[in-house]
Amino acid sequence: MIKKQYLKEIAIASTQQRHGNSNTTKDVNKIQSWLNLYAITHPSAGTATGIDGDFGPATETAVENFQIAKNLPQTGVVDNNVFAKLCEPMVNAFTTPVQGNGLRELIVNTALQHLSNAPFELVIKGQSNSGPWVRAYMDNNEGTPWFWCMGFVQTIIDQAASQLGKDFRTLMPLTYSCDTVGTTGINKGLLTRYAQVRTNPGIVKPGDIFLLQKTPNDWVHTGLITGVHGELFETVEGNTNTDGSSNGNGVYKRVRNFQSSKLDVFSIQPLV
Repeated sequence: MIKKQYLKEIAIASTQQRHGNSNTTKDVNKIQSWLNLYAITHPSAGTATGIDGDFGPATETAVENFQIAKNLPQTGVVDNNVFAKLCEPMVNAFTTPVQGNGLRELIVNTALQHLSNAPFELVIKGQSNSGPWVRAYMDNNEGTPWFWCMGFVQTIIDQAASQLGKDFRTLMPLTYSCDTVGTTGINKGLLTRYAQVRTNPGIVKPGDIFLLQKTPNDWVHTGLITGVHGELFETVEGNTNTDGSSNGNGVYKRVRNFQSSKLDVFSIQPLV
């Protein structure tokens, strides 16, 4: 893969614990982040805690609660084994081999694999669009200005293409910008405008990218098309929510009506 930031998100330098001599702010932040991500999908586990880089009594208790939930020895200490359990969702999303017949199916199945591991953002020090998943998709960038929908799309395509020995950058530049990909699509003749999509939806295939158009040269959100049914796209999208926001909190499977929304489509066919 080209985008390898995830490797840094699934590792700590040394054991972290309350009053630990080897504690580092960076690693404690990771631990606290993963504790909070676990709390999002297991709200009764008691693992939600502040993300401040300080391994204090609250973090220790949150770790103990996580260990209880995972049937681990209740030590309050995070060694490599405990941390591996904390970041297991990301390990599963990025390293489990994906099955698929060709690139398009691999893209769809990779997106679904990430979705099944519940990627969510966190708010850290008042900044949304933060946390391990955002950094993994955005090559270590995070914070409120860093909308991560394109980072998610390109990560999924990169992961799928790398299984076939392909470099996604032959299709588009590495970017976090919907506008850059939209402009690339125009210049390469790969972008189908929403009016044509509405007239001839058969040209859209699973694995293609939708770009939500604000104006003809301004796109505000993106995602991967996983299916086309009637006047609907099934999608997997990052940085959205149940309302379809372009600045939401996680990865969601959605249904979008392309007859009522301005959804331009970028074809991945040259990479196939």
